[in-house]
Amino acid sequence: MTSRIRLAFALVLCSAGAWAQNPDWIERYRPTADKLIDAAMADTEGYDRLAYLCYRIGHRLSGSESLERAIAWSAEQMKAVGLANVRVIPAMVPHWVRGAESARMLAPVDKPLHMLGLGMSVGTPPGGITAEVVAVSDFAELEKLGRDKVAGKIVLYNEAYRGYGPTVSYRVYGAPRAAALGAAAVLVRSVTPLALQIPHTGMMVYEDAQPHIPAAAVSPEDAMMIARLCADGVPVKVHLEMGAHMEPDAQSGNVIGEIPGKEHPEEVVVIGGHIDSWDVGQGAQDDGASIIASLQALVLMKKLGLEPRRTIRVAFWVNEENGGRGGEAYRAWIGDGIKNQVAAIEMDGGAETPRGFGAMVDANSIELLRQAAHLLDRIGAGEITPGGGGEDIAPLMRDGVAGLGERTSGAHYFDWHHTEADTFDKVDLTDFRKNMAAMAVMGYLLADIPERLVATPVSGRRR
Repeated sequence: MTSRIRLAFALVLCSAGAWAQNPDWIERYRPTADKLIDAAMADTEGYDRLAYLCYRIGHRLSGSESLERAIAWSAEQMKAVGLANVRVIPAMVPHWVRGAESARMLAPVDKPLHMLGLGMSVGTPPGGITAEVVAVSDFAELEKLGRDKVAGKIVLYNEAYRGYGPTVSYRVYGAPRAAALGAAAVLVRSVTPLALQIPHTGMMVYEDAQPHIPAAAVSPEDAMMIARLCADGVPVKVHLEMGAHMEPDAQSGNVIGEIPGKEHPEEVVVIGGHIDSWDVGQGAQDDGASIIASLQALVLMKKLGLEPRRTIRVAFWVNEENGGRGGEAYRAWIGDGIKNQVAAIEMDGGAETPRGFGAMVDANSIELLRQAAHLLDRIGAGEITPGGGGEDIAPLMRDGVAGLGERTSGAHYFDWHHTEADTFDKVDLTDFRKNMAAMAVMGYLLADIPERLVATPVSGRRR
């Protein structure tokens, strides 16, 4: 037995912890990783596919005709590039319709407000709502005002951006908190660090125990103006009209395709993002670039003749934005096969400069990933941090699958997030290619290395 064969045999037998103690294994994969990176940095097909998705299909809200056209087109693309087992996994999705909407300040001055209704909000009664505004900066200030000062009013949450996680709760939960005190409607300062009179939509939820009241986002500038007037003791009156409503759930689905594994085809590494988007902009950064980069990662493997030990699957999940039903349908479709789901990588942070991956795995697996990620240092994507995943793979992660989330610089993502500005021109070609390379290299490695990552427990979902 040669020394090379003995080394390979030993690697198959060892655990992730043992692999982490023998980092020389990385060099076995460097030539393949470099080929994938080189191919990604020369690729033009992926960017062209993204342009088609954005410019010829456009935004893709669950329940919409444009989403279904995108799903059919995506399946055609997967078949055209030679992926195996291309299919659409059925999922029933909510069908929320925005309808006509507007907001206008009537006093102390008469001017239109820059607004977008929040996803899943109810509409106003016919003719709209006209009411005085009370402005608060947080939930504690709302509770301090009490029902006497809130009932019948429109509540404005003027929470300054402190990062997406800390700030988004006002968009998600602001309506039921205000409704509990008798508010007639809610306006929320858009969740963004950039003030350019652009409103940002997004998901909100109701509580069954509270009235369902209309909820809309306004631009940061409009929110700050109203809040300043209220602070100065100047009565502010706003007229809000929203035609938002729910239609019956619609039939839709997740799109998947595969490169079957050469040794363990029953074991699967899945990579992807969500095909749906909000009904504004083109869904370019959120999440069109991600699904196309993930598809193209498999295209590169096919072109290079790479066949990993395990099956690598690309998934375009549906209904991430306003329900998460695509991820749940995918988990249900897998059923008892969950034990063979080796890892899941979600890309849902835009396609700006990639930095690396966050991973919900144990300490030994983190160390293994950090060694592996050195293969991505040449494109600046070699960072591995604890914690990661995504909305679409959360159902898998809850049942023990190792989950990774690709991470980027995020320099401008929340400038465009959920707005009319999320368009193809915001996706830089070089950054897009680097993201494609990162997904290709990490996906291939996890599908080919003998050892499996060890997941850490997760629960719940981020809105």
